[in-house]
Amino acid sequence: MSLQRKRIPVIIDTDPGVDDIIAILLAIASPELEILAFIISFGNTDIDSSFLNILKAYQAIAGHLQRFSEDEDRFPNFCPKVKPILAKGSAGPLEGDLHSAQYFHGRDGLGDISERHPDLDLTPDTLSSCHPCLEISSRSGVDVALDFIRDMPSRSITYLVLGPLTNLALMMRQDSETIINRIGRVVSMGGALDVPGNTSPVAEFNFFADPYAVKELLISPSMHKGLPLDRFLMLPLDITTPHQLPFSVYRDVVDPLFYSTALPSVPTAEKSPLTHFTSSFLERTREIMLEFGSDAVELHDIVAVWCAIENPPFGEGDAICMGEGWQTRNRIFDIERTGEITRGMLVVDRRDDQSAYSPGANRAEVQKELERLHYNNTIWESTALPAPVEIEKAPIISNGLRGVLCVTHTPGPKTLLRLLLERVWGGVQ
Repeated sequence: MSLQRKRIPVIIDTDPGVDDIIAILLAIASPELEILAFIISFGNTDIDSSFLNILKAYQAIAGHLQRFSEDEDRFPNFCPKVKPILAKGSAGPLEGDLHSAQYFHGRDGLGDISERHPDLDLTPDTLSSCHPCLEISSRSGVDVALDFIRDMPSRSITYLVLGPLTNLALMMRQDSETIINRIGRVVSMGGALDVPGNTSPVAEFNFFADPYAVKELLISPSMHKGLPLDRFLMLPLDITTPHQLPFSVYRDVVDPLFYSTALPSVPTAEKSPLTHFTSSFLERTREIMLEFGSDAVELHDIVAVWCAIENPPFGEGDAICMGEGWQTRNRIFDIERTGEITRGMLVVDRRDDQSAYSPGANRAEVQKELERLHYNNTIWESTALPAPVEIEKAPIISNGLRGVLCVTHTPGPKTLLRLLLERVWGGVQ
């Protein structure tokens, strides 16, 4: 008889846009996790809209369970005895201009459902200090998170960052000793190392939104002793982009009425309120993705939640450990903070880093030749996924830069897709 694994306490730092909300739905539907708090950040949209989007997600689940009470067990983190705290964190970056991703996520962060689907809208004046499943706090999210890390058992909490790293940087500035001594693990979706960016040709949005926080936490800390990088896992676009939910699969498995804003989602007797909610923002997302030549939504933040589920914190003195099918590579990089067209770019010294591509190499041809020779890929040449490594190494320092553990391998996109469909929508591909 196998022993049941203890639930992993998580603090979710998020700027709820499209993939963030799906990631949060997965977290609420995952029995491995215990959600302590949602710390809301600027990012995909403004902080007030992000705050409301958490409540919209909870409203959708509540409506679903009113009609399908037999699904209550499918959302173990929806309304626990101890309510998760919902609090606002930083409304802008440590330094520099405020940027958002409203071009992709819409003004409200969810494809403008507040205008396209008024039945799903919430307005700030509807908020109160009371919520049946959340404790809405007026305290700073930075203070809320620090209190949990101080009060919970040492090295038990996973701090899950789905947006910019600003709040974590502020926590380190305020009480670095607590983070260094007591944080269990930090899982962060962000950055682009050997693939193009998604906000600019060279930058991923979360790191673009606050490159100063990335610099301070991961590269050259000046305000504190430095984040314990042996407990930091970074999921760049290199690994998250191949994990996708094809809209054809969503239609076949979740919502047969889904397709196109010409026929927007409407509540029906057959359609779950949760499905109506997700279809209502995914219909706009599909329009945008089709403009990019893809008929799928990329599951960036969903991969980060999955990583947190499969890779709980490890004890003091234990070796760095990863779950089955998960692998990392130690990468050294710097980040551009003020470049006119390179803000947020992760700069890898490709003269010395054997895990990076050589400038000018034809990547497809190099990969083809390596596969023909059955090369063991100690030098990574892949168009999508980095090569796995057999032995994890602690972060190192080279030329003044600190190495960061970057996830290079997961159990696979199909495994995540199956998990997501089953847990969030109760479907099976």
